[in-house]
Amino acid sequence: MHSPSAAHDNQARTHLRPRLGVLLSGGGRTLVNLIERIQAHRLDAEIACVIADRPQALGLVRAQEAGIEHACLKDNQAIWAMLDKARVDLVLLCGYLRLLPIQRGYEGRVLNIHPSLLPAHGGKGMHGHHVHEAVLAAKDAESGCTVHVCTDEYDRGPIVLQQRVPVLPMDTTDSLAARVFAAECEAYPKAIELRWQQLQQARS
Repeated sequence: MHSPSAAHDNQARTHLRPRLGVLLSGGGRTLVNLIERIQAHRLDAEIACVIADRPQALGLVRAQEAGIEHACLKDNQAIWAMLDKARVDLVLLCGYLRLLPIQRGYEGRVLNIHPSLLPAHGGKGMHGHHVHEAVLAAKDAESGCTVHVCTDEYDRGPIVLQQRVPVLPMDTTDSLAARVFAAECEAYPKAIELRWQQLQQARS
């Protein structure tokens, strides 16, 4: 007997446009970027559902405004059940701060974007301004973002794509964060398309 996720893995072969499940914890800026890219036909994908682990997450409001199915869930089984029900092909962590153990059938299909050039400045507790503070403290000449395949460890999965930005002499945490986020807005859509192509090729 097939599990729901295994059954969906077979169904995923029948279409070319990936259905995305977005997980977030905060404001949903990355979600908004993806919605805008899809609406502008600059990303060939569909956002099937949005899940937040915090009821006050602004990303839930943004999902509602866009007419996307959404929920606040903390239980991992409930999260995977919703992703299965939505027939999600790729799961995207978009500022999701909890470690999500990967359910069988979703290996290689969960992506995260991290605001540094991994393996530098990754790991538990390294998110948002903590990362940019670490980059500046280390006097790195460059930073950027990394899209990687998620495993059951923070920021340790195979890298799909990296985009680099310079660290400028007068940078503050905020100015560096803004430059890195601009890079993220370009990198995540590219990585989604690249990873989907890789998965499609692996199935053929």
